[in-house]
Amino acid sequence: MYSQKLLRRTLLQTALGGGAFFLLPGIARAAGGAAGDAEQAAFSFELLTERARELAQQAYQPPEIEEAEILEQVDYDRHNEIRFRKDRALWGDGTASSQARFFFPGRYFKQPVHLYALDGGMATEIPFSLDLFDIPSDNPARRLSKTEGFAGFSVMDAETERDWMAFLGASYWRTSGYSGQFGLSARGLAIDTAIPDGPEEFPLFTHFWLEPETESGMTTYALLDSPRATGAYRIVSRRGEGVVQEITARIFMRDPVERLGIAPLTSMYWFGKNTPHVAPDWRPEVHDSDGLEILTHTGERIWRPLNNPPHTMANTFTAPSVKGFGLMQRERNFEQYQDDGVFYEKRASAWIAPSEDWGDGAVTLVELSTDDEIHDNIVAFWQPAAPARRGDEYELSYTLSWLKDGPLTGTTGQFAAVRIGAGGVPGQPRPQETVKIVCDFTPWSLGPDDKPHLNITASRGVISNDAVYPIVGSQSWRAMFDLGFGGPEELVARDDSPIDLRVFVAKAEDAVTETLLLQLFPAQLRALLSRRP
Repeated sequence: MYSQKLLRRTLLQTALGGGAFFLLPGIARAAGGAAGDAEQAAFSFELLTERARELAQQAYQPPEIEEAEILEQVDYDRHNEIRFRKDRALWGDGTASSQARFFFPGRYFKQPVHLYALDGGMATEIPFSLDLFDIPSDNPARRLSKTEGFAGFSVMDAETERDWMAFLGASYWRTSGYSGQFGLSARGLAIDTAIPDGPEEFPLFTHFWLEPETESGMTTYALLDSPRATGAYRIVSRRGEGVVQEITARIFMRDPVERLGIAPLTSMYWFGKNTPHVAPDWRPEVHDSDGLEILTHTGERIWRPLNNPPHTMANTFTAPSVKGFGLMQRERNFEQYQDDGVFYEKRASAWIAPSEDWGDGAVTLVELSTDDEIHDNIVAFWQPAAPARRGDEYELSYTLSWLKDGPLTGTTGQFAAVRIGAGGVPGQPRPQETVKIVCDFTPWSLGPDDKPHLNITASRGVISNDAVYPIVGSQSWRAMFDLGFGGPEELVARDDSPIDLRVFVAKAEDAVTETLLLQLFPAQLRALLSRRP
């Protein structure tokens, strides 16, 4: 199966897709000098939409990257030497609650991105200039003379000068969420992620229009371009308990796409409570997100703990008229990470809530195998039921919330931890090829005298020794059961297809927890069981 690793933080994407650099009708580029001296022209989201629609009717034109040989020399280390001059920030004069600073292009961000400042419906381009940056004298970036665009931009709080949002690479962006810690990323669009015939296509935001908000936020407009799609985006960002963004995406298809990913989220999961055996690291857990949460149109809550699978996996969860989905970070205890450098316990959860009925479709979860925390190996998005065709148009609006807890917390029993160990009963001979799965959950409408039971469905294997009970000295409850996954040795050795489990706790006929979905791999389970002193 096709596998594409996403190299995070340092590279983001070495193949970012491309974009034709042209002007919107009636929007003139600045001839040079400071932004305040440049020409202005009218701008609106409708103008941007029409340009994206027209662009989709034309053949894709990959950009001609000026001075690519010099940009190639601006590698990770040389790029880190370059500093944006704080006194040149957009809105750095205190006229807005935030100010924007710009990223320098380099080896991993060669395609120029054009930036415009908006004021009263008028757009002014911010021309690229070496004078905006402090660059060491021996840095190859000093030799650039034809580059016309930036790599992206970050948004800083005007008072603290701490960044709270950044757009950098393809159509990626991140926010600092509720805690000031950057973690997972959002994307404008995903195209053919992890399909067998590959490769994946990474659309690029080629132009941005930035408008300050009076309510501690900013509005960003973006033009998206790629070989098979274009798009016009409006992202209204406001800060409060976290960062909440109201997004409208108008997408136009140049050519067919097998797997179109709407509102994609990208994260990192190396190992956690359910997968400690896949990493030799000293820390208990390492991940930006630990599960996928879905709210179906019927009101069912689904919780799918993330995996670091032995090979690339793409799972689809049918979700017509989906009410919401997101990549969540539920574990908030520092003791479970022990990382005082990057503070994984402070990483935001990201929740997508459609503003209207998106119709038939599915939430798709892609998990790639990784052996380090530097790789973004998790992608989640909503996928329309019908493949995207040439000429198709989509308009979707949704709210993207970067928060500590998902909006569904407290509405039903919620699984807080899943652990896996050797099956059987202590003091008795342990059965072969059997694991014990222990699921801790917060109670919902359960009292000490209640006797709830587990409802378990397994795609294969044998379930035994199931039990549900309150944890002594805690307000949480525990559900556990054994899963026997063995069989004839010659068959087991050839079959490492995943075992899918569907679990919830019920009282009488009523579910009192969300539905837990687990995907387990026999090879990984055998590796876990073999770890004996």
